[in-house]
Amino acid sequence: MKKWIYLISLSLIWGTSFILIKKALIGLTPFQLGSLRIIFSSIIIFLFAWKSLKLISKKEWKWIFISAFLGSFFPAFLFAFAETEIDSSIASILNSLVPLNTVIIGAIVFKIASSKKQIIGVAVGLIGTYLLIDGGMQLNPDQNYLYAGLVILCSFLYGFNVNIIKKYLNDIPAVTIAAGHFSVIFIPAIIIFSFSGFNTDQMYDPITMRSIGYVLILSAFGTALAKVLFNKLVQISTAVFASSVTYSLLIVSLFWGILDGELFSINQFMATILIVMGVLLSSKKPKQSLN
Repeated sequence: MKKWIYLISLSLIWGTSFILIKKALIGLTPFQLGSLRIIFSSIIIFLFAWKSLKLISKKEWKWIFISAFLGSFFPAFLFAFAETEIDSSIASILNSLVPLNTVIIGAIVFKIASSKKQIIGVAVGLIGTYLLIDGGMQLNPDQNYLYAGLVILCSFLYGFNVNIIKKYLNDIPAVTIAAGHFSVIFIPAIIIFSFSGFNTDQMYDPITMRSIGYVLILSAFGTALAKVLFNKLVQISTAVFASSVTYSLLIVSLFWGILDGELFSINQFMATILIVMGVLLSSKKPKQSLN
């Protein structure tokens, strides 16, 4: 049951992250939001996990570096840019492509076997995702879906990242992996923020300060805490089950979207049920591995 507790917790946290990004973009640019999110998260993680970096061997640092950029650095900016044009709920819907990409990348690149039930679960969830996307396009015809491609790109990055953690970093404590990630991307984030156009006058703007407050909440829970929980979930379950959080968080993100005035139809509700069914099926662990 422990993996389900982690899954539900992550669904609540990450499901709220999309609306926080949307609100933070009111007073910040995507570059400012993405870099501040990483900076705040790094500081929070370093406060209680800095000493754990010594647990990472020289051989493992290579995978920590790759995992940090694929799973934390690039997504922080890609999601921010995507939500300048599409609703937070649509972003979360497209993010649910991660389990499908995890299975594909795991099988082709990392030679990790998936059971038939897992594949069926991903397929069922993908059908539900398609129905949600189709309904969203009909309700929001004016949105620029070219920006949706940024979220789809993130789903591939996450697919690689979850397989890297499962295959190469599975014996490292989850909080240590998170500390390693942010120790790698902290300086690059500071450099980007310094060139983002942020100036001291914005510190006196209540809209900007409110947006920074949203980023701080997003960093503490949606990034720092969630990264530790997710890394642990990957280690105690399968890569496919862990990535299925992108299905279950949809319920939470759509709830926040509706509260914020985003449209949601009965067809999308039925599609959400399919997504939950997909999560249940994809939680079945394969009996054997190709390795």
